Amino acid sequence: MHAYRTHTCGALRAADAGRTARISGWIHSKRDHGGLLFIDLRDHYGLTQCVFAAGSQAFEAVERLRVESVVTVTGTVVNREGATINPKLPTGEIELKAETVAVQSAADVLPMQVAGDEKFPDEIRLKYRFIDLRREKMQRNMKLRAGVIASIRRRMIDSGFTEFQTPILTASSPEGARDFLVPSRNHPGKFYALPQAPQQFKQLAMVAGLDRYFQIAPCFRDEASRADRSPGEFYQLDFEMSFVTQDDVFNTLEPVIAGVFEEFGEDRAVTKPPFPRIPYDTSMLLYGSDKPDLRNPLLITDVTAHFAGSGFGLFAKIAASGGIVRAIPAPGTAHNPRSFFDKLNDWARESGAGGLGYIQFDADGPKGPIARNLEADRAEAIRLACGLKPGDSVFFAAGKKDEAPKFSGAVRTRLGNELGLIKDGDFKFCWITDFPMFELNEETKQIDFSHNPFSMPQGELEALNTQDPLTIKAYQYDIVCNGIELSSGAIRNHRPDVMIRAFEIAGYTKDDVEARFGGMLNAFRYGAPPHGGSAPGIDRIVMLLADEPNIREVILFPLNQQGEDLMMGAPAEIPAARLKELSIALALPPVVRKG
Repeated sequence: MHAYRTHTCGALRAADAGRTARISGWIHSKRDHGGLLFIDLRDHYGLTQCVFAAGSQAFEAVERLRVESVVTVTGTVVNREGATINPKLPTGEIELKAETVAVQSAADVLPMQVAGDEKFPDEIRLKYRFIDLRREKMQRNMKLRAGVIASIRRRMIDSGFTEFQTPILTASSPEGARDFLVPSRNHPGKFYALPQAPQQFKQLAMVAGLDRYFQIAPCFRDEASRADRSPGEFYQLDFEMSFVTQDDVFNTLEPVIAGVFEEFGEDRAVTKPPFPRIPYDTSMLLYGSDKPDLRNPLLITDVTAHFAGSGFGLFAKIAASGGIVRAIPAPGTAHNPRSFFDKLNDWARESGAGGLGYIQFDADGPKGPIARNLEADRAEAIRLACGLKPGDSVFFAAGKKDEAPKFSGAVRTRLGNELGLIKDGDFKFCWITDFPMFELNEETKQIDFSHNPFSMPQGELEALNTQDPLTIKAYQYDIVCNGIELSSGAIRNHRPDVMIRAFEIAGYTKDDVEARFGGMLNAFRYGAPPHGGSAPGIDRIVMLLADEPNIREVILFPLNQQGEDLMMGAPAEIPAARLKELSIALALPPVVRKG
């Protein structure tokens, strides 16, 4: 007989009755019924109830152990009878009548419990992650993650892609976040960077003629944590294709993503390919976001023209100064109590807005503070423009062109939640296309890249030479699900002349580009195919499928919000001798003393 187990803790069934079996695992729970001691023994595969008779050596050995101790139990499989059968467990028809027990590892007093649904602070969960991961939900999430990755890998290979691995030690690149730097011992004063993404390498793979590349790629970015973004590192399905248009990329990725969500979505509705394709400007108008949640049926309308020159002075002034006014419908709320509107107005002020104006429409016409100062024909034009009927209301977001759309999107989301309009459980996908190539940095007032600096501008070199940079669109696209961006992608800029000019507009000289991207530019000068790709985030895909609000719940060993590994003690100080070996001198910020 095997030293540790003949079966896993999830394998034994009624058909095994009478068989001698050996199982190993963690003591999940203990129940002392006087002459009998029951334990639930748990491993990765399930639970099995074991029974120990009083007076036996096995009873005495288990009785003094704490839960989460690891034991090996050998005994006879017996059928449970009547009310003792547990239909909630796959092994619920049997129990193991223990004959011998071997203690593999005795557990100390636990900092957190594994059994039950008690919630524990994140600090405890992350410091003792190896215990946190024993819990049923976490085991389920990790198995889901593994299954999703295996499914993606299979689907990509079936689609004609080949998996390659790109370097982890590379050069710094302007990807929109800070790099993690690695000092070079053999080249004092110089540093490698951990890749924010395998961007340049996957493009170079296309230049090399590999045609269809993918990998489940680790990426590293020194940026702040968010609920849907892990600090430090994350994984993505990174892929690239040669001789393709934007539509080719969409048609390739959609069956993979839809297939994974159908496979693991537990019969939840999934958008069927082709996914809706929404231009960036349209998305910002209709949804107030470039990451729209299409489960929310509310659509935003621009009503600036209806307030221009109107009797409602505040909005008329905003329209006259070049600002905009957006209307967000609230169906069926015209007769809601005043507290409903006051609550939303207070929320708007807490969010940094001046307030949240509204009009209520009923059978007698428009009502509310704005309606009292707005001409009746203008109010009616707004009602028609928004598709409202008697009994509906409409809220307004007004301000600068770069601020009002985002706030209108926040109002849309708030109303969707308040009114119960968002259908939980569905997975609604879309592509956001035609992103601006450049944007104005509000702090420096300089032109920056809006998205991916290696994207092909629409109109190519002619557009770069003749158009206002802020009007140039790029072949850039995001795939979005339920308001969460899963990936950015683009048709790449494979021409050196176009690349140098694009970077010049963003403030880089030709020498800068040659110094920072010389490897890619040189490759392009020796013949580069048109190519494009994308990189959906693995962590976010699993987070959606697991219906988890925070991405840490689907990552094996995540960092905390401050980018710290509480379990392993990272980041940590490095001994002076090691710093000297790396030719590094520290210039630490001064210590601020309190009091």
